[in-house]
Formats: sequence, structure tokens, C-alpha cells
Amino acid sequence: MKQVVQNYKSGELSVLDVPVPGCKPGGVLVRTVYSLISTGTEMMKVSEAGMSMLGKARSRPDQVAKVAQSVATNGLAATYRKVNGQLDSYTPLGYSLCGVVEEVGAGTEGVRVGDLVACAGNEHALHAELNWVPKNLYVPVPDGLAPQHAAFGTVGSIALQGVRQGEPQLGDVALVIGLGLIGQLVVQLLTAAGARVVGVDPDPERCALAGRLGAAATGDPGSVAVEAAVAELTGGHGVDQVYLAAGGGSNQPVELAAKLARDRGRVVDIGKCRLDLPWNAYYEKELDVRFSRSYGPGRYDPEYELQGRDYPIGYVRWTENRNLACFLDLVARGRVDVDPLVSHIADFDDAVKTYQRLKDGELKAVAVLFRYPGAAEEERPPAPVLTVPAVPAPRSGGPAARPAGAPVRLAFVGAGNYATSMLLPHLAGREGVALSTVVTTTALSAANAQRKFGFEHATTDLDGVLGDPSVDAVFVVTRHSSHAELTRKALLAGKPVFVEKPLALSEEELAGVLAAVEESGNDRLQVGFNRRFAPLLGEARKRFGPRSGPASLRYLVNAGRLGHGSWYLQQGTEGTRFAGEGGHFIDTASWLLEADPVSVYAVADPGQEDLQVVLRYPDGSTATISYVTSGAPGFPKETLDLTADGKVLKLDDFTRASVYGAKRWVSSRLPQTRDKGQNAELAAFVRAVRTGGPMPVPLESLVATTAATLAVRTSLAGGAPVTLAGSR
Repeated sequence: MKQVVQNYKSGELSVLDVPVPGCKPGGVLVRTVYSLISTGTEMMKVSEAGMSMLGKARSRPDQVAKVAQSVATNGLAATYRKVNGQLDSYTPLGYSLCGVVEEVGAGTEGVRVGDLVACAGNEHALHAELNWVPKNLYVPVPDGLAPQHAAFGTVGSIALQGVRQGEPQLGDVALVIGLGLIGQLVVQLLTAAGARVVGVDPDPERCALAGRLGAAATGDPGSVAVEAAVAELTGGHGVDQVYLAAGGGSNQPVELAAKLARDRGRVVDIGKCRLDLPWNAYYEKELDVRFSRSYGPGRYDPEYELQGRDYPIGYVRWTENRNLACFLDLVARGRVDVDPLVSHIADFDDAVKTYQRLKDGELKAVAVLFRYPGAAEEERPPAPVLTVPAVPAPRSGGPAARPAGAPVRLAFVGAGNYATSMLLPHLAGREGVALSTVVTTTALSAANAQRKFGFEHATTDLDGVLGDPSVDAVFVVTRHSSHAELTRKALLAGKPVFVEKPLALSEEELAGVLAAVEESGNDRLQVGFNRRFAPLLGEARKRFGPRSGPASLRYLVNAGRLGHGSWYLQQGTEGTRFAGEGGHFIDTASWLLEADPVSVYAVADPGQEDLQVVLRYPDGSTATISYVTSGAPGFPKETLDLTADGKVLKLDDFTRASVYGAKRWVSSRLPQTRDKGQNAELAAFVRAVRTGGPMPVPLESLVATTAATLAVRTSLAGGAPVTLAGSR
């Protein structure tokens, strides 16, 4: 078999043909599918090997001390021969992989030949075609998790153990110094644990990546913006924990940790950076300095790692093995996303060349994977694809403008709570608008709407209204299950349509609406996605300004519980709650990011009431929508933050907004009501009908948002991301 090795004396890297390891009792023989290069630990080892003897001594003073002790004990000549022999030998590389069990050793239970497993250990998960792995250093790969993602198991366990040492709690604010591979994983794990994270790294690309993966703010270690973000997030108290995930000889990380930590905060060392602690700074705050030992309890214990003696769970909850399984579970459930961390995948035969490119700086990477022969056979099924329907081209000769002075005559189909509380109050009495007819399925509800808002006519005859040439536009504000069909009929009748979200509850319904557009040539459609019209959010977006790099957006929707008997609970006919209102939040994210999503990934709690929806955009931007029903009713319903290019936009439930950047802007005062944009959206729609101008939102955007909302259901059903084919 082939294995990557390095001569530590000369620094030479090779792919050697070596004997296949035997399958000993208490473990399994694993054929590697993917192995991960740790661009921090491994590249440090590779770089050290290329140094002179003096350089090696300077980089490893601990080994120099051992040599001095050996000289004192054994003499100079014997020590020289021993050291030279050790240096002039092949040493292995690698410690994190995913592979297929080829053989099961005696006394090993719970695993079979052909099982896909993730393996750990710098002696057992090497960059080699075959490895013997003892039972406490491998775990089965969860169903649905791709092998290239499972290969992150060991580095993920290192990050997870570091986070455990910090003991974060819900609502904590954490600082991660160093946004390499481990740092990026720590950011995501802390975010998944309910902490808000500030990331620090001198590389702006790594800062941007951390922002897309959940960090609330990122920046250069010396950036004033980082200090400002910490002050804002903590009320000036400082962060609860600092995670040192940096390497190198600078003492800046530990000094920055002391500066930005709160009184009695915790500092956790995960990486290998200089630790000359500034005594006064650490003493005055009584900082708790902790070390994180690799993958967790069991590491460096030969009885645990080699003999397979587990620690009782009642005494040691999280061991190496249990950390490894936990991390893979988080990735499989979408709580941690490793795919954006993969900078390059190289064939195993190109290993030497790949290491050289990394060493020379030609290949800049967070994580690099080796792909082994036969890897394609173990790939998971491709991600599902949802095709976004093409929007028919508009016919020549657009709609004519209304005669000067003539009011825009509107008909309402439906007069339920939303129509009577959020739409009609903005239209009744509006100059240039006449409420012509209200159509309902029961005579009494039509009569009530006519009496309250001054409709000229009340009826149950939909066809009569659609055929009435005096009606200039139709509002569809019925229950969700009828939106698409009523919209289709109104479009075929040649009417401009304002339909409340959702436009459709299925791909077939969406296709039916677009077929009506194509058949009639009438593309005059607006869906009630009103957040983009909210004045406060519009002002914040203007203050945020243009961006050049990818952005990260987080949107928390504290939806709350529904009352017993609500028709929203009739999911069989009316769709899920997210299908009903999720388009609001997807549209807002797409408007802020100025693009339509290209993929959707959703995960949910067992009852599928609380959702996490991750949207990806063409420029690498991401939006994460947390739609939860289990929150406190007193907490704001909608909170949002957008991070990009060293700037942060924050929106608090349409009552307050702020932008942090070169200058700070905060909305001047709390408004009397939450203006979510309904009034401005209605004004824009009426203006488009009156003038014959474009609809307020392009039809392509409405379709893309609807398709993305439908893709949430597809992703939940398949447990995988859904690619939106054909999206802009």
C-alpha cells in the first residue's frame, strides 16, 4: 500500500510503498476514502522538518532539553547516534480520516466489514491507503453524511473539546483568536451552543468566512472595530470566554485575550501559540486559564487508546470517542457546516505536490482533503435539485396608465383578519383609491367588510368581479390553499394581482401561476413580501452601503405558539407555518443580499416546529433563518444582523436599527408602532397600477423566493441541501 511519509532530518516528503498493517485484536483495518490535512498542525511539522539543525532546536526547546539530559546520562557520542537515527527516519503524517472497514479484529464488536467509519489518531488515522484503528478511535458515520465531511471528525473533536473546556452558556459572548481550520469550527460550535461569537484573524478572507459561518463580528487583531463589537455585544463588560486557536511566536493573542475578557472570564488554549501571560492583566481580572488536550479525555492514555478500556460515562461524560461521535452528529444534522472550509481536494497520488504548494504559499487553504482510489464508490447520493421555473417573457406593449384623476379601483377576494387589520386600514380613504368590491364565501363577512371599510359592493360572485372591466386590480387575501388558483384566475382575467404570501404551496401550483402568465401575457403580480418596504430597514440598508465581499446574515424569528383551533394548524390543506410566512424572511434576506439563493438547507426539531434554514447565494454569502416557536413571548419577534466588509447592520423588531462600521449610526428614536412596510408596499403597488409602470418587485424575484420556500420542505424530507437550479 501507499503512505505519505517525511524524513525529519532532510525534510523530504515521499509517497512510499509500505506493507499493509495487520488487523490486530481490538480494532479494525480501514481502507481510507478521504483524509484531511490539518493545515495548522501538519504544516508546522512539515515546515520544521525543512529547517536547519539550529532552526529545529530553536523551534523545539523541549526536545533540546531532552537531548541535554541524554548527553549528561549517556554521553555525547551515544546521544548523537540516537538523535541522528531518530531524525534520519521516516515519520508518518495525518490524523483524521474517513474510510471503509476492510477487516474486523478479534474481540471487536458493533462493526462490520463494509461499514463507513471516521477515524482519529496520529498513529492510526494516517495519510495511508490502509490503517489499523483501535476501537476507541473510530465511530460509525451517520446516515446521510458524506465521507469527505466525515473526514473532519478528528479536527472537529479538537475544536469541540476546546469549547467544552470553555463551558459556554446560552447568551454568552465568546472571542475566537485565530480563524484557521480549528478556529472556524470553534466559531460554529459556539454559535450552535447559543453563544454570540467575535472572530479575530489578520486574514480578511478568513474573517469573512467566519462571518458567513455565524460569527456576529470579525476583524483584525488590532482593529478598533473588534473592540467596538465586543463592547456592543457585552455592554462593555468583556467576553465570557476567549479561545486561543492561533499559532506562531507572537504574544499578541494572550495579550488581546486579557484586554477583551471580562472579569473572571475564561481563556482556553486550543492551538499552539506563545503563552507569556502578562501577569498584571491576568491577575487583576483573575482570569481562568485552561488548556484543551487534543480530542478529549483518553488522549495519550495507552490503556484507553490502544487497549480499548473505556471510561465510565457516569464519571467521564465526553471521551475522545464520544466527542468524535458527537461532532459527526452535529455535522449530519446541519448544526456545523464543514463544506465551506474545504479549499481544495487533491488525489492521494498528488500528496507531495500538494504539501509543497501549501508550504510555498501557492495554495492558500483552510482545509485540504486527499481523495483515495475508489472514493467515488462511497459518495452519498447527489443533493436534490429543485428547478426554479423560468418566468415567461412579457409581451410588447405594457399596460396603459390610468386616466389622470381617475381613482384606482380595487377588489378584495377575502376579508379575514390580516386583510382587515394590516391592508384595508392603509387603503380605506387613501387619495386616488376606490374600494370597489369585496368578495367572500359568506354573505355576512362581505357585508361586515363593506360596512367597516366603505366598499361600494359586497358579493360572493368571484367570476362577476373578475369579469368587471371597472376593476383595476385584485387583492387575493384568502387562506393559503386557495392563493395560487385565485391568482391564476385573476391573471387570466387580465387583472393586476396583489396576493398575500404564500404565492403557492407546491411546485405544481407555482408552475400553474406562471402558465397563466404565459397564456395571458399578464405578468402584473405582487406578493405581500412587505419587510423590504419597511422604512427603518430601508434606512439601515442605505447607511450600511454597498459591499465588495460575501456577507453573513442571521435572522431570528420568534414565531411563538399558535392558539388552539388556528387554521394555521391545518397543515394538510394550508401548508406548514413556515410555508405560509417563511417567504417574508427569505425575501428580506435576498433583498439585503441583492441576489436570489442558489441552495437551501433546512433542519428541524423532532416536531418540525423549530427550523434552521441556511440559504447560500451566488457570491458566497449566506443567510441563516432561525424560525422558532418555543421562545419566550416577551422576546421580540424578529431580530436580524448582517455582517460584511467590517460592517454590521442590526435590526431589532422594526423598532430600532443600527449600523457599525467606520462610523456608527443608530436610529434616532423608538417609533410609536412597528412599521413592517405594508403601507409603503401598498403605495408602490397602487402607483404601478395607476401609471402602468413596473411592479414593485420583479416577478423573477417573487418566483425565486417562492421556490426557496418550497425547497425547505424538500430539504427536510431528504436531510440534504437542495440546489435551486435556474435561480439567478
